[in-house]
Amino acid sequence: MEKLVIIGSGCAGLTAAIYASRAGLKPTVITGKDIGGQIAWTSLVENFPGFPKGIQGPELSGNMKKQAKKFGAKFVTDLVTGFTKRKNSFEIRIGKKKVTAKCVIITTGASPHMLGIPSEQKFLGKGVSTCATCDAYFYKGKDICVIGGGDSACTEAIELTKFAKKVYLIHRRDELRASKIMQERVKKNKKIQILWNTEVKEILGTAKWANGVKILNNKTKKTTKMKTSGVFLAIGHIPNTKLFEGKKIIMDHGYIVTDKFMKTNVNGLYAAGDVQDFVWRQAVTAAGTGCIAAIEAIKYIGELK
Repeated sequence: MEKLVIIGSGCAGLTAAIYASRAGLKPTVITGKDIGGQIAWTSLVENFPGFPKGIQGPELSGNMKKQAKKFGAKFVTDLVTGFTKRKNSFEIRIGKKKVTAKCVIITTGASPHMLGIPSEQKFLGKGVSTCATCDAYFYKGKDICVIGGGDSACTEAIELTKFAKKVYLIHRRDELRASKIMQERVKKNKKIQILWNTEVKEILGTAKWANGVKILNNKTKKTTKMKTSGVFLAIGHIPNTKLFEGKKIIMDHGYIVTDKFMKTNVNGLYAAGDVQDFVWRQAVTAAGTGCIAAIEAIKYIGELK
């Protein structure tokens, strides 16, 4: 019987592991395939406190893991394949193995919707980004494009105009899906040009960095190449909660619902990071909620004694 199991190893999960291990709980962190979550895809992180020169995403998550291990956290690099609530515990299946825990923190994060083309994976973190707030600064005075047509895409495009010379909003339909007020803001912004009925078929670039896109006008069927210093995907996020569906955990549009203490409606179950945050989705906010969840889990386990 484990005292605490943390499912996920992004900023929320690793921060929770640091706090829980320092409290002597020796938590088990089930990392998934890769450690670090979305931050591990980021080449340079400049908005995480304490790193005035910035830090590589994989290095940041690697340091957080080392810090947690230093205080006694255990790591299992595998996927959770089953999750069951028992009377006074939780059963977590990892392949053919089972782990039982008194308390669980879910930090499985959210995955950005992707276009489904091989080149986006090739250039992810190398000119292809899913977060304007994180990466806009790197595109000062440059021409870039945003793919999408909802509120997220419009927000990203507007955010990027603070730095970019020109922002092309690429949308596959002839009208935006965003709210009326967001549409008006985009259309009034002189730095934004909307490319209607347009789809990105390929992201072009060198071995090191993206430098253009191949686009198709789905009305005229004409294909052209456009130079761009960066490509921002803004077609939504998918919370990684499929594993927890049908488990009597309250969700809203797939995101786990928590109170301000990161508690779910299930006793002894907490959630932190992008799996429950559909607003900010930043590394530092994920770390903050991971801290809260761990402190509350420590209290919960202490009360069980």
